[in-house]
Amino acid sequence: MTKITLRFELLAPLDKRMMAWISRAGSVYGLTRVQVAPRSNDLIVDFDASRLTVHEVEHEFAKAGIPVRPLP
Repeated sequence: MTKITLRFELLAPLDKRMMAWISRAGSVYGLTRVQVAPRSNDLIVDFDASRLTVHEVEHEFAKAGIPVRPLP
């Protein structure tokens, strides 16, 4: 397992639907943690890079209707 931690910028304000998905994100194959950053417009995402790519992580957010972009 190759654990990677990345930050993603939220491109829309958090709502109840987004928070519900974030709370269940660990059930997505390869995602180990999704946490709202203290300033609340970033997400801290831990994932297994041997199972998912950054593009696939972004795609999981898009499927959930959560607009994000990776931060450098």
